[in-house]
Order: sequence, then C-alpha cells, then structure tokens
Amino acid sequence: MDLGLKGKTAIVTGAASNIGKAIAVGLFGEGANVVIIDLDVAQAEKVVADLNGNSDGNEAMFVKADVGNREEVGAMAEAVMTKFGSVEILVNNAGWTANNLFLNKPYSDFEKEVSINLWGPINCIHAIAPSMIESKYGKIVNIGSDAGRVGEYNEAVYGACKAGLISLTKTLAIEFGKHGLNLNCVCPGLTMPDNPAADAGIDSLWHPDSPQSKIFRDEETMKKVVKHYPLRRHGVPEDLVPMVMMMASDKTSYVTGQTISVSGGYAM
Repeated sequence: MDLGLKGKTAIVTGAASNIGKAIAVGLFGEGANVVIIDLDVAQAEKVVADLNGNSDGNEAMFVKADVGNREEVGAMAEAVMTKFGSVEILVNNAGWTANNLFLNKPYSDFEKEVSINLWGPINCIHAIAPSMIESKYGKIVNIGSDAGRVGEYNEAVYGACKAGLISLTKTLAIEFGKHGLNLNCVCPGLTMPDNPAADAGIDSLWHPDSPQSKIFRDEETMKKVVKHYPLRRHGVPEDLVPMVMMMASDKTSYVTGQTISVSGGYAM
C-alpha cells in the first residue's frame, strides 16, 4: 500500500534505538525525509548512514538534542526547517524509565522521567506545531505506553507521564483539528529489539549491558511476564511501525485524538 509519504519530512525523537529506529526505517522506506533526534551520537550517526545508503532520493539527517530542554528543541526545529523547509510528521517517541518501586526511586529518576516522557513531547509539539498550522497540515503521533492506560508495577511516575501524554494528545487534537492537524497516540507494551547489539545504543534501556535489559532477558522472568499478554510474547519494534506509519499518513485523515494499543492485548 502506498501511504503517500514520499517527499514529506518526518521528525522522530529517540530514533537511534529500538522503537524509534524501527519507525525511522519504516518512514524512510516509504520515501519520507527523516530527521533523527537523539543524544546517542554514535548510534544515531550509524542509523543515518545506513538510511542514506539506501536512499531513493530522500534524505536522513541527525540532530543532537535533549527533548526535555526547550532551547535545544527550538534550535533543532530551526535547523530542520532550514534544511527541509517544512515538517509534515512529528513522532514523539523518546522515552526513559527506571524500573523501581515508587518509594525506592530517587527524585532524580522522577525528574528525568518527567523531562523526557512529558516535557519532551510538549517541547517538540510547541516548536513544530506552528509551522504545521501555518501550512494547514500535520500528523503528530505520540508514542505512549500501556503503563499510562492500566498502571504498571514499578512505573508510577513513568505511567503518570504517559497518561498525561494521552490527555495531551486528546486535548491538542481538539485545539488543532480546525487547522488540519491530526494527533493520535500509539501505546506499546513491553517492546524489546531482537538484536539489541545492533538496534540499541549504549544509552538505550535495551542495550545488552543495561540493568533493565538484563532483567527482561532472563528466561524465567520473561516466562512470567508474557503470561500477562494474551498473545504470549513481548513486542518487537517492528510491531509498532505499521500503525505509526498509518497514523502519519492521509489514510487516517479522519482519525484524531485516539489512543491505540499495539501490545498483544495487554491493555484493551
């Protein structure tokens, strides 16, 4: 199916690893220019090089920016507009969490979770939406989490941020609809790359050496986890790509303000 993305420009945050990388690869494969926003320079540059090596006339670009920093996001938006002239698609994917009980987690982890998971999308939408409104066209896809829909053990503040992102999506869909913008939220469950050595940078939660990755790579732990999923497996990044690309296209031009789980039935 031709999604009509050729020639459009998409920004994907947190696109050096895992879900973000898979989304960037999918959008680029449909002919879109893709801007990768991340802090992991080495991994992001590798992804950009791989994409541009398979270009069909479109281009991938890397901009280093902390999505939780309003000034850096503003500079990023300016650089992208200078390069491509317009942005039709924004995918707010960057996310972070530390798996721990609420009272055991240091406040620095709370602050980082709020900065990346909630302020990140706020900053990016605030920087990019005005140009979309001016052109009367834009697709904003926020990557939420089922933790924001049903609650998740060890993920109190992360889940609160994702619930906030769902609400932000709905409210801005109402505010921006008259300007021709669509905003939707896609919620994964537990999603891990099959090949973390290649698909997860050193700063990723799913890098082979990260504490979280080691927990969920444990075979006995995973057997217990997948029992909570009707389809009896965890997600992989590629599971999210078709839904995100559909929401980024005109095939869903009459869909806005929706929250859709792609999580093997974890949340219904």
